Amino acid sequence: MLKKRLIPCILLKNGRCVKGTNFTNFRDTGNPVTTSKTYNSQNADELIFLDITATNEGREPSFDIIRSVADECFMPITAGGGVTNVRQIREYLLAGADKVSINTAAVENPPLIEEGASIFGSQCIVASIDARKKGDFYEVYTHSGTRSTGIDAIEWARKSAKLGAGEILITSIDREGTKQGYDIDLVKQVSDSVDIPVIASGGAGNLQHLVDVIVLGNASAVSLSYILNFTDQNLIKMKAYMKNAGIEVRDFKF
Repeated sequence: MLKKRLIPCILLKNGRCVKGTNFTNFRDTGNPVTTSKTYNSQNADELIFLDITATNEGREPSFDIIRSVADECFMPITAGGGVTNVRQIREYLLAGADKVSINTAAVENPPLIEEGASIFGSQCIVASIDARKKGDFYEVYTHSGTRSTGIDAIEWARKSAKLGAGEILITSIDREGTKQGYDIDLVKQVSDSVDIPVIASGGAGNLQHLVDVIVLGNASAVSLSYILNFTDQNLIKMKAYMKNAGIEVRDFKF
């Protein structure tokens, strides 16, 4: 069985790390390079960087920041935000990213997933899905959670996998930054509908939340932000807690 991963997620806005609630009310949380070095020292399994304003501003992704982080840290990096074409995927990879997350552009142009997977390999393409609960289904939102699409998130996850995505990052907008725990129903529905790894994102407030979304939601990995920025928890404590709960995690590298 593959070991479960703990992945800090860093949101970028104006070159700084930020954290909000339900994709609004962002607070500054530091310098991306300094923050990444801290997670590197705590044995993060991977890092996720998402430039949350690139798409809405219609500008190029933050390649320079990824390059600076990759020069200082030694763990796999997933980078996303502002990707609209294969050239930008290539630029992210050349900057030091190991995977590229595609969200809005994939919804608007699904063949981009297929094209990216064909050129760079499925292992490089992460389908990032932001979803809200709407009645009896979960709806996909784009443009940093500001635009509804009417698309069923579970169906879109399934289609993304068929197009060639190697991983799904599923974020509950309703739970993001709330400390209420992951939306286990959403994560489980996505995990059960695809045969690729699923990263659960949005809502972690305590250590048990990490265990619950893996055991009950079948998540392959957990994305972490609020709990690392605004509590006394760290990745070392998290791995120890999860090991004690019987979850296989990657060994410490001291």
